[in-house]
Amino acid sequence: MARHGGRGWNSKVLGAALGVTLLAAGASVWTAQADAVGGTSPKANTSAKPGSAVKPVAVTIVHASDKGARGVNITIDDGPDPVWTPQVLDVLREFGVKATFCMVGTQAQAHPDLVKQVVAAGHRLCDHSVSHDTAMDKKSETYQSQQILDAERMITQASGGVRPMYYRAPGGAFTPYSRKLAASRGMRPLGWNVDSKDFERPGTDAIVATVERELPGGPTVLFHDAGGDRSQTVEALRRILPWLKEQGYSFGFPVR
Repeated sequence: MARHGGRGWNSKVLGAALGVTLLAAGASVWTAQADAVGGTSPKANTSAKPGSAVKPVAVTIVHASDKGARGVNITIDDGPDPVWTPQVLDVLREFGVKATFCMVGTQAQAHPDLVKQVVAAGHRLCDHSVSHDTAMDKKSETYQSQQILDAERMITQASGGVRPMYYRAPGGAFTPYSRKLAASRGMRPLGWNVDSKDFERPGTDAIVATVERELPGGPTVLFHDAGGDRSQTVEALRRILPWLKEQGYSFGFPVR
């Protein structure tokens, strides 16, 4: 999977994250059992609920959709952000679409109200590490563990006890160790099939064209709601979501 380079905000987050990691190291472990995909519970589309034991999941990187061959998984990375996440939520609400939000731990900790809004709207949570280090796969297992587990705690605490159901390595920097660790915590490693390239801000038309062109390659589409001006992403979603419905696609979640 392609790595996303040139993220100017990353160095700022890294500094803050080092201190947060030390503070979070002694935090208690949050436990919850994820609802099964396709369950009959009205909360089946939300992230892992609090109150029961963690159940390990598969270590393989998931790309498929629980809606089958005509399903699409909308995934939103790097937030939450106080400017752009609310706008993304508004567009998703407008078209009745549920998405998976891959949150950076420090961002979740800074904006717990937004994490709670995401959960309340029926979207799922994904652990996207503490500091979005795209070179995680070159670091020690101790470092990888801190990045994954500390982010899990931050997101869960910010949400009010709802745990992330997935783990997406920054830039796709998975390792066998990180996948096994995340899966042991009930977080399925999450990949993508379509990189919308919205992070590069190529223009709304280019983002839309990329998704339309690459969607036949798989159902999981990558967008961003943080890391800079995401106005092109918001407008692209406003065009892509109704187009997908017109093409007969359904919106789902990555298969657990």
